[in-house]
Amino acid sequence: MEDLKTASPNGVFVAHCRKGELAYQVDKATGRAVFYPRVIAPGTGTDTLEWRVSAGLGTVHATTVVHTRGAEPHNVALIDLDEGFRMMSRVEGIDPMAVRIGQRVRMRMHPEEGDQPPYPVFVPLDGEIAA
Repeated sequence: MEDLKTASPNGVFVAHCRKGELAYQVDKATGRAVFYPRVIAPGTGTDTLEWRVSAGLGTVHATTVVHTRGAEPHNVALIDLDEGFRMMSRVEGIDPMAVRIGQRVRMRMHPEEGDQPPYPVFVPLDGEIAA
């Protein structure tokens, strides 16, 4: 694995995913969370980005169900993480039609498969019944 000090932002993100961590950056000039990982902070153009690890708790901001021919329907959701950034992912463990705006979720890491590195997905935080 490459040294995290010289790795690309995506390389650092994937290295954290392999450890089961959801990493994000903070613009030290403004204190604002930055996601997806970058070299330069949006808005300020500074390169003073600091890596942090999310607790993995968030709220569904928006959701939709995708129906692909020959496959089971799945949801695509925008998740507002408690640290102040939003990311696109999916909510697993319940029927895709049951995912709702405002629902509290927690991150879990989808395992690495072949050439696909691990990536964060979410599950309901409350005790909702699995699909």
